[in-house]
Amino acid sequence: MPDRRTSFTNVISLLGALVVTSVVLGLLGAGLMMPTVAATGAAAKQGVKVFDDLPGEFTQNPLSEQSRILASDGTLIATPYDENRVIVPLSQIAPVMRQAQIAIEDNRFYEHGGVDPQGVGRALVSNLRGGDTQGASTLTQQYVKITLQENALRNDNVAAAKAATAKNYTRKLQELKYAVTLEKTLTKNQILQGYLNLVYYGGQAYGVEAASRHFFGVKASQLTLPQAATLAGLVQLPSQTDPIRSPARAVARRNVVLDRMHTLKLISDNAWSQARASRMVLNPKPAQNSCALSPYPYFCDYIKEWLLWQPALGKTRAERQKRVNRGGLTIQTTLDPKIQKTARQELVKKVPQGNRDRIGAAVAIVEPGTGNVLAMAQNTTYAIQTGRGKEAVNWAVDAKYGGSIGFAFGSTAKMFAVAEALRSGRPIDSTVVARKADATHPAIFTRADFAKDDDCKIGAGQTWKVRNDEGTRNGRISLTDATAFSVNTAFAGLVSELGACKVRDMMTNLGLHQGSGKPIKSLPSPITLGSDSVAPLTLASAYATIASGGTYCEPTPVLAITTSDKKPLALSKSRCRRAVSPEVANGVTQILKTVLTKGTASGVGGLAGGRPAAGKTGTSDGSNETWFVGYTPQLAIAVWVGTPTGDPKRVLRNLHLGNTTYGGQIFGATIAAPIWKQVMDRASAGMPFLEFDSPSSKTQSGDVIPIPDVTGLTVRDAKSALATAGFRPIVGGSVSSSNTIGTVVSTSPSLKALRGSEIVLTTSAGYVPPPPVAPAKAPVAKAPVTNAPAQPPQVKLPKCRPGGPTPCRR
Repeated sequence: MPDRRTSFTNVISLLGALVVTSVVLGLLGAGLMMPTVAATGAAAKQGVKVFDDLPGEFTQNPLSEQSRILASDGTLIATPYDENRVIVPLSQIAPVMRQAQIAIEDNRFYEHGGVDPQGVGRALVSNLRGGDTQGASTLTQQYVKITLQENALRNDNVAAAKAATAKNYTRKLQELKYAVTLEKTLTKNQILQGYLNLVYYGGQAYGVEAASRHFFGVKASQLTLPQAATLAGLVQLPSQTDPIRSPARAVARRNVVLDRMHTLKLISDNAWSQARASRMVLNPKPAQNSCALSPYPYFCDYIKEWLLWQPALGKTRAERQKRVNRGGLTIQTTLDPKIQKTARQELVKKVPQGNRDRIGAAVAIVEPGTGNVLAMAQNTTYAIQTGRGKEAVNWAVDAKYGGSIGFAFGSTAKMFAVAEALRSGRPIDSTVVARKADATHPAIFTRADFAKDDDCKIGAGQTWKVRNDEGTRNGRISLTDATAFSVNTAFAGLVSELGACKVRDMMTNLGLHQGSGKPIKSLPSPITLGSDSVAPLTLASAYATIASGGTYCEPTPVLAITTSDKKPLALSKSRCRRAVSPEVANGVTQILKTVLTKGTASGVGGLAGGRPAAGKTGTSDGSNETWFVGYTPQLAIAVWVGTPTGDPKRVLRNLHLGNTTYGGQIFGATIAAPIWKQVMDRASAGMPFLEFDSPSSKTQSGDVIPIPDVTGLTVRDAKSALATAGFRPIVGGSVSSSNTIGTVVSTSPSLKALRGSEIVLTTSAGYVPPPPVAPAKAPVAKAPVTNAPAQPPQVKLPKCRPGGPTPCRR
């Protein structure tokens, strides 16, 4: 068919149409019913004047178009929309579809100038004769009407939307004026393309591309003759002729379109008969507007909520929602479907969905160095109405993203104390003191133990009872062993020395916060033993910071966003920053490696092939939440197993999950750690084996520096010299020395020590002569042994008793 702008012939046709229209307007204005020829005078002139006075500039706003959310491999996650529409160029619409739509709606489309005088005249004559009411709208006029309605709805103008479809001749005349204007500015093919992308085909499908996918599961470019005829027939009565709900009516309407195409000689006799005889074959593909229909519903919910927080999409939440639902965006996410599948499979293998003990489990996986969220899974089916094994809340994320308020993270908190200890200059080889305690006999900490902190103390008059799961590690132990074996009292003492607020600052620095978004509470218990609630994704991200060598990256589910015209959308600037030095990160990793090699998680056996890894177990103080968070240089994974409701009275003990019974109390190493190993092994398959960088000798053993020689100096000068060198001088005892009284004799240690450590000064008490030595005594000669007479035998006397038969004598 020709593609041309309105020609002279079209103008002549248009003038004829204007005359007829003017007649109609004149008749209505006079309220008369008279022959057409009698109304071509004053009424016609009045109609032309009214027509000329109408505005002619027709505005076409961009159509509301569904956005597409894609996984990292390009597979579809969801299609958020207000109107399910996918805009395509005319070249991507099958020619037979174009023919079918024109045949049934406006077969003279390529011949008129926007208004078809034949159609107007035919409708007018039919209406004046009292026959069936006939419409005379051309395809261009329909496009104008629907566009006006669409523009009004996009601006939330309900009144204008109703006016755009009002059944009155004033509105009709305005529509005619706009149609004329449109034909002067657009080609026929441009108008047809706009129409086919605009009209409603039923089933919540707007435009032919969305309709093709919805009803037949194919693209508009792949439509067959029967399919095209079916869709073309839907435009007039989409609800009544819906092929899914009303297949018989849909077939009848399809055949009407086929008959019209045959009459117009657009299809052959053979094609017509075969298409008419074919049965309706549907392949419905519901649009994935709802996350419930997504293959990854929890990630879908997370990404949709995440988008509403992005300033690049609009100033307000409402503007961002419109941009996502109407803007035709392509949102490329970080989700890795293979890793996602692995996480879900391994999770439900250990903690089955709908288990009788109602134990929940969730996994979050983050890429160190980028913050890319690769997967998140939980052991439930997505459902608005919750029940056993059904849940709408995403346990892996913060509340602001549709998640819960999180779960108590237990001893995974100890990683942050280790990081702060190394940052403050403590070496890996340093020691800490673990107060004696076991599971039933706690160590007692008071406000005085946290004297360094004004804001992170125990309440006045209160105490903090700290228990160890076993009581064999007490006294002074290495920082590494305290971590590997998760000795609570050792860390309570460490945090008190470091300053609880400083450890909390480290938590914030590494991106840790409560599931509510608030900072970790300023109390020793949540700072030391993780009694606050956090989300698995947040914890995985914090550990990913250490895995990356100290770079914190805010978790992100998006790689790129492009607009409907293929232009990239500028998102926020870099979400990564240096949180701790590589030395601190490498030192933390070296310590956390021992959790897997000799500590609480040694039972999992390490990763396949000896792949380097580090991590930390966690069990909440109430024993109702358990964790394992671990990482390799490429992946950081947090696994939570516990009680979704956070019932403080519930204790994880004697569980039966699937075919496995877990006797006794459940710890982080019992279920969470084995899940972590399986997920990590499978997710890492094919990745290169990367080693973590080793910490320097300074990080390992501390900043050992020479001690200046202060022998012979006064105490004042010696203390000044040692302080300048970076030590803390302390005056000890005095000894006899030939040095001047009060001067320094020696230091302890004497040659090298850790920077900042205590150096004890020993001073001179002056020369004190040693006491005189007593002369040796001459040996006494022993008398010779003689045969002395035998001594009489000893008689044992009875014990005396005061006042008794045998009196006592002094």
